[in-house]
Amino acid sequence: MRWRGGAAVRSAYRHHSYRGAEFASLLVLLLPILSTDKLFSPLGRASPSLFSEWNAPKPMHPALLTGALEREISDERRNEIWSPLEHQGWKPCIKSSSTSSLSKLQNGYIQVFLDGGLNQQRMGICDAVAVAKILNATLLIPFLEVNPVWQDSSTFDEIYDVDRFISVLKDEVPVIRELPKEYSWSTREYYYGGVRATRVKTAPVHASVGWYIENVLPVLQSYGISAIAPFSHRLAFDDLSEDVQRLRCKVNFQALTFVPHINSLGEMLVKRLRQSVHSGSAESGKFAVLHLRFDKDMAAHSACEFGGGRAEKLALAKYRKVIWQGRVAKSSFTDWELRKGGKCPLTPEEMGLLLSALGFDHNTRLYLASHKVYGGESRIASLRKLFPLMEDKKSLASSSELAMVQGKASLLAAVDYYVSIHSDVFISASPGNMHNAVLAERTYNNLKSIKPNMPLLSQLFLNESMSWSEFEEAVLSGHKGRYGQIRLRKPNQSIYTYPVPDCMCRA
Repeated sequence: MRWRGGAAVRSAYRHHSYRGAEFASLLVLLLPILSTDKLFSPLGRASPSLFSEWNAPKPMHPALLTGALEREISDERRNEIWSPLEHQGWKPCIKSSSTSSLSKLQNGYIQVFLDGGLNQQRMGICDAVAVAKILNATLLIPFLEVNPVWQDSSTFDEIYDVDRFISVLKDEVPVIRELPKEYSWSTREYYYGGVRATRVKTAPVHASVGWYIENVLPVLQSYGISAIAPFSHRLAFDDLSEDVQRLRCKVNFQALTFVPHINSLGEMLVKRLRQSVHSGSAESGKFAVLHLRFDKDMAAHSACEFGGGRAEKLALAKYRKVIWQGRVAKSSFTDWELRKGGKCPLTPEEMGLLLSALGFDHNTRLYLASHKVYGGESRIASLRKLFPLMEDKKSLASSSELAMVQGKASLLAAVDYYVSIHSDVFISASPGNMHNAVLAERTYNNLKSIKPNMPLLSQLFLNESMSWSEFEEAVLSGHKGRYGQIRLRKPNQSIYTYPVPDCMCRA
């Protein structure tokens, strides 16, 4: 539904629930063809989703879209947007131990079981190494749980270079691929089959060093092994020694590297993106990455509307019912109320308008880092109009070149991560684990990353009377200092989002 001002429209927004009988009858008629498998198809040009064929979403900001399509950008603006960040007085500072800091006496073996997607698991791996260091224990290569959303069963050694992981950490924490025979019984099946004395499942979120010493060390000393599950986000960000913090940085930025075929595929995509389409221009040989987080979970959980009308509302309501049994607090608010509060994720159209206002033109080589886009190709139609040179994995590589990663969400995300790290500019549509992980590594390497001003953009997109020039001016003014300028980590903030000062020091 497109925004229109006035009290009458806002009142209508507050009274858009349906009578029970009407709602039930509509569900009976529509849901057989509104299967979520068809509605939430991956981005692809070959076969549009049923959503796009039956009821394609309409542009939510047609006036701004027209202005953006007719925009003219000065050479000065182009040069500014593509210029690299100036040196900010910080440099990577992960000191390697000159001599081994390993103790000859180890307390036993630590196992962890990690859920979530690629980047949540990445943070868990870093924390697992730190906990092993704290407890003077040997770490078993972490077990990655099957992702419940994407049903991805990728293992650690399918994503990361295990030999390098072990080698980089050899003077810090001993890491092994398999447990000794006497502990071969300690498996995932064993721990999920009943109550086990060697399993620790009460670790609080952001647990302190003291908690691990009091609760996990005794298990290690009694049984020689401890399995911690769940483990995601189970180590504090504050009140840790400099050595432990430094070790987390070392794991994140040095030990965790992708397997060779992911790096090779990523490098191939980067080279193809750098092939000049318009030589002589400021963007010649350069490209930007847009991490577009607009999947079915985000769209449904936001309880917002995205231009697809009643069919979209019914489909998202059904998905909320199935996944969260309807328990989504925001669904009690109207779309207008959610947008006014800045609670709605930016759509592909809105990200296109933001990029246009910042100074990216139709010659921009834009790489779309996204697993699935809600609504498929029709959802990104406006974005593609603004950036006709937009690419993704499928458009840049052949099926045979993608064969080793196809159907594996974590491997596909790893390729996107690689391309994102090697781009000239990175921008993400909304905060999340991928956003945080990429921003941290780009900060570590002093690379330009644009952080959208979400509160500002929410208000701008609600203003239907705003002209393109007014929108452009407001966006530029509201994004000063948001191009990758270093921000020091504050108490309770994640070291995996803000690596300064823990991972970097003054140059």
